[in-house]
Amino acid sequence: MVVSVNTNTGAMIALQNLNATSRQLDFVQNRINTGLQVNGAKDNSSIYAIAQNMRGDIKALTAVSQSVARAISITDVAMAAGESISDLLVEMKAKAVAANDPSLDANSRAAIDEDFGSLLSQIKTIIANSDFDGANLLNGSLTTGLSVLANADATNSITVLAQNMSVSGAIITLSSTASVLTITNASINLSLVNTSLANVNSALARIGSASKKLETHGIFVSKLQDALVGGVGNLVDADLAKESAKLQALQVKQQLGVQALSIANQRPQMILSLFQ
Repeated sequence: MVVSVNTNTGAMIALQNLNATSRQLDFVQNRINTGLQVNGAKDNSSIYAIAQNMRGDIKALTAVSQSVARAISITDVAMAAGESISDLLVEMKAKAVAANDPSLDANSRAAIDEDFGSLLSQIKTIIANSDFDGANLLNGSLTTGLSVLANADATNSITVLAQNMSVSGAIITLSSTASVLTITNASINLSLVNTSLANVNSALARIGSASKKLETHGIFVSKLQDALVGGVGNLVDADLAKESAKLQALQVKQQLGVQALSIANQRPQMILSLFQ
């Protein structure tokens, strides 16, 4: 080996090794600080791209979950309203049956008719107010039903069919001016109440089925999100136990590198002894 004051090969090698150790130490410290083995495209471009795509799906599924939760709330409001309407129709049936009694005097019949009309008015009020976030499944405003996001790509949807319970409609067949003031009207409207009650109960069954479907899909979306989060973690999370061991080893290696560089830098001092 040539001994020179101009070139210290040993010091250059020691410095290169020390720099390499410092770079490795920086990588390990970054993994410990972030908890991520792959924190950017520079760490591992292919894994980073896969993880980012999965993160996009996770965020999109959050929107799906919110859409499903909103739809569940809308159907819950519709079911609560529909059950109240069913209860009112049961009371109206009792009033219509009572109005079919030929022995009733005019005052009693008028009182029953007033109660019958009041119950019918309550049904109208419930239908008008059974909305959530501007959506109402019972008043006929949602002619095409309620569409709900079903997947992260927004290419599939779940449709909840509206059940139009407006008075004088296909479900509640009673006229908005229905009366039991005469036996003839009482008989006609009793039949209409029976038909309406059966129709409302069938509509409630359809809403309940749709709500159950939404709840099942919401559970699936939540599980899918959890699986994707776990998948991203498997790809990019750092094993902190291993990183801790690496950190300690690199710290010792760095200290040794500093000592090696110090020894190499002292080598030119040998030249002075040759000229004494």
